Amino acid sequence: MSRAVVITGRGAVTSLGEGADAVLDALYERRSGIADGLGPCADFDPEVAMTAKQARRADRFTQFAVVAADQACAEAGLPDGIEPERLGVLMGTGIGGLETLERECRNWIERGDRGVSPLMVTMMMPNAAAGTIAMRTGARGPGFSVASACATGNHAIGEAARMIARGEADVVIAGGTEAGLNGLTVAAFKSLGALSKAGISRPFDARRDGFVMGEGAGALILEAEEHARARGAAIRGRVAGYGASNDAFHITEPDREGRGATAAMRSALQDAGAQPGDVGYVNAHGTSTPYNDKVETIALHNIFDGGAPPVSSTKSAIGHLLGAAGAVEAVATLGAIERGLLPPTINYEEPDPECDLDYVPDGPREAPGLELALSNSFGFGGQNACLAIAGA
Repeated sequence: MSRAVVITGRGAVTSLGEGADAVLDALYERRSGIADGLGPCADFDPEVAMTAKQARRADRFTQFAVVAADQACAEAGLPDGIEPERLGVLMGTGIGGLETLERECRNWIERGDRGVSPLMVTMMMPNAAAGTIAMRTGARGPGFSVASACATGNHAIGEAARMIARGEADVVIAGGTEAGLNGLTVAAFKSLGALSKAGISRPFDARRDGFVMGEGAGALILEAEEHARARGAAIRGRVAGYGASNDAFHITEPDREGRGATAAMRSALQDAGAQPGDVGYVNAHGTSTPYNDKVETIALHNIFDGGAPPVSSTKSAIGHLLGAAGAVEAVATLGAIERGLLPPTINYEEPDPECDLDYVPDGPREAPGLELALSNSFGFGGQNACLAIAGA
């Protein structure tokens, strides 16, 4: 990247709580946000950031994004003093306003055309979250949404970093959001055979039988380093590299040899000007599905040639947040670097011979001197993204 990109703010909404530090504390305490086979944000109240009227006119995925973005902006001291035309927003989502879509479809079937809300389109469209955040912050720079299934959050952060590196913006609010725990969406994933029948997220464990759906949002404030220093912002870390790839293999299953995942990680390292030996931790995609965890292990072997660093999956505690997963996991990866402490993979008890890496079951684990980590996200459609995150 031509201009160095730093991180000056963080936000998170998950089933473990709200706020980056609260979520990190819960991860390190080995708490689980999963109950009855789902990871809901049960105590979420959008009115901490929105009026009651604004909340009614926004789908839950937008509400999550607004709260996470507000947290990140507050930490970074935005938007005060920022040139609006140099402030961008890139907030992705896997699908968009699923709660709105389900409700309005039901209204149409039951009541006909007159039963459909005039707000349906603006509530369900995937770019509603990005647009709402832009209006709240006055951001007039580049702004849009990214949709690449479970790789969305990483793609959003990576592409935002490249906007800054190219000089198109000085600051970008970037991340991912998802609210898919409505009946129709859960039924769809269940019909696909992707969900855990046991209702337990246990990445890399021999007993894994599918993922657990979660919901929430993650946001980072990315800034050109010189811009952050000029305004006296506290720099928490850096987006040192970003890589993306396609499997070109199957619409849901990963390439069995891990070629796409390997390519994304290799590209992120090249972008960061780093070698595999520089990496001290990997926050894995780690979905708890039979294929992903085995293939991701193969890809990690491809990159690290038998010398992989510790690996963990935060999905073990909060489930799979789909389009929000990569953004929340980027927050967790940055937290590992800042605290020198690796988050654990909970529910890991029975090793799988085909998943033969160090998955941090005994965490949290001290990692003094951790300077560079990778965060992986691999999505349906065979689309992959990897972030290389470095310390300040």
